[in-house]
Amino acid sequence: MYGLNVNNSPKDILNKEFKFDTKGYRPQEVDEYLDSIIQDYTEFIRFIKNAEKENQDLVEENNKLKNEIRKLTMELETLSKETGAGKFNSSNLDILKRLSNLEKIVYGNKKEEEEEE
Repeated sequence: MYGLNVNNSPKDILNKEFKFDTKGYRPQEVDEYLDSIIQDYTEFIRFIKNAEKENQDLVEENNKLKNEIRKLTMELETLSKETGAGKFNSSNLDILKRLSNLEKIVYGNKKEEEEEE
């Protein structure tokens, strides 16, 4: 879980019992504060799980697109060798267009972000 070193879970906080002194804290205030901490922890856990799932989905999609680019690049190289250098027929142009579109999808966001800065 992103290498977080969390000492208390929401359940640990909920079940924590304090010793009472004659001049101790008000138990109701402590309980309200701990309830707030439990809500925060629960939200952090939910956020991290969603982020991990989204990250895994993006990694998988990125790998698929990279594999497709490799495949199309190999096809393009093979076709270039078969037809001779510099000669492109319509199938080569189609492959180049597909490759260009895939590169825009995979790398396009980085270029757009750089241009905005």
